[in-house]
Amino acid sequence: MSMLETRANAATFTGHTLTRRERVVLAELAEDVTLEEIATRLFVTRNTVKSQVRSVYRKIGASTRAEAVAWAVAHGIR
Repeated sequence: MSMLETRANAATFTGHTLTRRERVVLAELAEDVTLEEIATRLFVTRNTVKSQVRSVYRKIGASTRAEAVAWAVAHGIR
């Protein structure tokens, strides 16, 4: 199985799939940066990043940034 397939499989769980952008945002959350800095890096607004973060949290069952980052590490997204 290729690295790309492994990462795609890691982002699929309990019937929900993280979008490509959600995986990017989730990986960015692992860095010591603000949502504003993530938005600047991704050329979107802070509100867009907030919406994507909320969607990621809902899909993976996280309620904090630390939980989301731990999930990302455990599933090979970071």
